[in-house]
Amino acid sequence: MTDENIEWTGHPSQWQNAWWFLACVLLLPIPYALWLWLVTRNTVYTLTDQRLKFTRGVFNKTTEDLELYRVRDSKFQQNFFERMFGLGEIILYTTDASTPVINLTFIPDAESVREKIRVLVEARRDAKRVRSLDIGGEEPGLH
Repeated sequence: MTDENIEWTGHPSQWQNAWWFLACVLLLPIPYALWLWLVTRNTVYTLTDQRLKFTRGVFNKTTEDLELYRVRDSKFQQNFFERMFGLGEIILYTTDASTPVINLTFIPDAESVREKIRVLVEARRDAKRVRSLDIGGEEPGLH
């Protein structure tokens, strides 16, 4: 087994629960807000130089791995609320059969995390000598 270097680790921001927290103060019971906080806090993303690990769960834990060479493309997006707080969403499009699309939501400094993922994906694809072949329909205008 090879050694992996941890390049980044993080959680989704609690800002994703802001409206629920407000609703709990005004309308809903406070234990629900605590539960949301625990769920968010126990979601951990770990990026190594070989894979991206997702650990979720408060009482029961589930860990999923995505080998970086399986990432085909990525996307970064921010809504107005996320921009105000320096957060964003990273969307990864993969060749993995079980998780073809992965959303990392409410990530602090998401644009630089996405760039880090992109650099590590390219390095991993080069190390494993993986190349993708795009096979699609005809380009518009070509017959």
